[in-house]
Amino acid sequence: MQGTTPQERRALGQARRKQAGRQQHDELKPKARRHPAIELLARSMHGRVPALIKLKYELMAASPFGYFRGAVPVMAADLSVLPSTGILSQLCGDAHVRNLGAYAAPDGRLVFDINDFDETIRGPFEWDLKRMAASLVLAGRASGHKEPAARQAVVRCIERYCAQMRAFAKMPALEVGRYQVRRLGGVKPVHAALLKAERATPQLTLQQLTEPASAKKGAPRRFRELKPTLTRVIGAQARAILASLRPYREMLEPQRQHLLSFYRPVDVAFKVVGTGSVGLRDYCIYFEGNGPADPLFLQIKEEPASAYTAYLPDAHPASHNGQRVAEGQRAMQMQSDPFLGWTHIDGRQYLVRQLNDHKGSIELGDLKEGGLEAYAEVCGELLARGHARSGDPLVIAGYLGSGGGFAEVLAKFGSLYADQTEKDWEDLKRSRKAGKNKPKATSD
Repeated sequence: MQGTTPQERRALGQARRKQAGRQQHDELKPKARRHPAIELLARSMHGRVPALIKLKYELMAASPFGYFRGAVPVMAADLSVLPSTGILSQLCGDAHVRNLGAYAAPDGRLVFDINDFDETIRGPFEWDLKRMAASLVLAGRASGHKEPAARQAVVRCIERYCAQMRAFAKMPALEVGRYQVRRLGGVKPVHAALLKAERATPQLTLQQLTEPASAKKGAPRRFRELKPTLTRVIGAQARAILASLRPYREMLEPQRQHLLSFYRPVDVAFKVVGTGSVGLRDYCIYFEGNGPADPLFLQIKEEPASAYTAYLPDAHPASHNGQRVAEGQRAMQMQSDPFLGWTHIDGRQYLVRQLNDHKGSIELGDLKEGGLEAYAEVCGELLARGHARSGDPLVIAGYLGSGGGFAEVLAKFGSLYADQTEKDWEDLKRSRKAGKNKPKATSD
């Protein structure tokens, strides 16, 4: 927006109401789907590890919220046929209540922020809000809230987003870039995540994921075998994974390269993670620095294209999807993992980051007894900060205006999409019983 005045930027946002009216955002058009949800899911399995696809479907079939977590390709297709503002910011892409969490900042302090960016891409800002709205309703239902309470949580989330975006629109741009969300520790679900993160030290990860290589006292440690979720990698495959550290080191800043040089790799494993990522290749490397009491774990996680890419014609396919995720994360987060980077193995693209370094997430049970609404406000504020940092808060604020109707509209959408998710979940369960959802997955 270089060369335009603040007034012109705000007016641009207001003008986008003609393209997509604020009252239109409660629309959902399931009949406009070009492909059934089952088919979209099957397509998304292509290229994944065939042996793990059954596990991914099992996780999705366990509950409507589990289905929602794994069905970004379905929601991306659904959002693409709805009216769009065309006001772009960096999207989290998978904005839901469990994709915010606590982690250690580079200075060692624990922070709470959006922490999953596998689907990140530049797109219409409201797509993140709609996915978050649906997730709040589904999480509310799963944690025992009645429908009015779940919808009210969406209202609180979007009202907080709008209020914060209007505040950002009045702030100096440099202050927006370094704005910190306060009072997080007083929100019960966030406090629970911070406590988990405080306990999730590298030493705890060492005890959970590794074991002595032999019964001999002082024997070196190596990864445990916890199949199918954790499997040691040896031989040529392990050498290929370790070789990927070379291009990774080269893209790190010099001070990070220097720090990493003190650590030597000890062992390699394959790890199953998340719900949406099950079936993608995910490797962990265990390093030691100043002896066994100084462990470092790096995760090397395969990154395919964002599920939104096909629906955003102006979003050119990323030359490297690991880089797409790392740069999208840095654009939205206040502070990011100092070891965040990317690499490649056998023609596949990977994100590199620390594994379990003071990380803590919420559980749906944490949202009971009044926790949902307070947590929803945190979600709204953090999304607003991420969009303001990576987009234009004046344009977004211009579109939102000063009224409160947008929040009610998004709450209605959240309920409608939660209902549709439950229908799609039932379809998935029926198709699994009938043996119909057997995607054609390619092997290594």
